[in-house]
Amino acid sequence: MTNTKNTPIEALERHYPMRVLRYRLRQGSGGAGLCPGGEGIERDLLMLEDVTVSLITERRVSRPWGLAGGGPGATGENWLVPGGDESRAERLPDKCTIRMQAGDVLRMLTPGGGGWGAP
Repeated sequence: MTNTKNTPIEALERHYPMRVLRYRLRQGSGGAGLCPGGEGIERDLLMLEDVTVSLITERRVSRPWGLAGGGPGATGENWLVPGGDESRAERLPDKCTIRMQAGDVLRMLTPGGGGWGAP
């Protein structure tokens, strides 16, 4: 699965042992500007069986820059939510391979785009 493809939820759920719990725009993640940056995506994926997940993501530390006076977009975030319990959520690094158990949730918040032009 990549950020450059808009893979249909039904295709993901049919091919992988997961259920998509959330898939929406990440409100407020785009940078300010005359032309605001695009919003990132929020995805929550519930694992239906024990799996190994590899993440190769970017912009989890540095923000996507704006141009011509536009503001930067929000950084991305990766989270493991064991058993779906928000109180036990732990932030994951940008690149990692982890074992997940059935019932765990992988939350991915993609970065927003930088804005263009002074707001």
